[in-house]
Order: sequence, then structure tokens, then C-alpha cells
Amino acid sequence: MARKNRSDRNDKNNRNPRDRNPRDRNLRDRNLRSATGSILNLRQRKRFCYFCRENISNIDYKNVSLLEKFISDKGKIRPKRSTGNCVQHQRKIAMAIKRSRVIALIPYFKR
Repeated sequence: MARKNRSDRNDKNNRNPRDRNPRDRNLRDRNLRSATGSILNLRQRKRFCYFCRENISNIDYKNVSLLEKFISDKGKIRPKRSTGNCVQHQRKIAMAIKRSRVIALIPYFKR
């Protein structure tokens, strides 16, 4: 009885699973294409920080009308990627929203 070489077994185990069927890659590429045939542009336009653009240096926790722009309809703090704020101002906004929630100027959640 002939035994299989260890090198034969290692070759089978080291294969990339995507190499098995090259058609899968074509299907994946086809799903990314729009009706016009070009690849979808998944990036949105660049959003700029509201506070840097308006030269607002102080974010006050008592200014509820300003803070509500950065809260979703369910009461969650909107992320930086949707508001477009820079890191420093997003941190200040989060702290101001949390402070105003503690003293009940803004609700924790909306129904």
C-alpha cells in the first residue's frame, strides 16, 4: 500500500479557498457595478466641522438648540462620520450633551 506524501497533503491544505472558483470573483465584481457599468462611488462628499467653519470656540451645555443638531431622533449622540465634526469638537459636543442630560435639559432617549 502506498502512503500519501506529506507534501501532497500540505499542498491541498495551503490552497487559498478563493482560488477554487474564479467565477466567484467575477460575481462579486458584478455586484459592485451600477446600471451604467461603472463601479459604485461609495464615498459621500466631505463634510466639514461646523464649529471650525463658524469659528465657535465655546460649546456650552446650556445651549440646547445647538446640541440638538447633534442628537438623533431617538436621542443618541450622532457619530463623527455623520456630523462631519473634527475630533476635538466631537469630544466637546459629547461632553456637553452628557452634562445637559444629567441636569435634565435634554432627555436621555425620545419615544
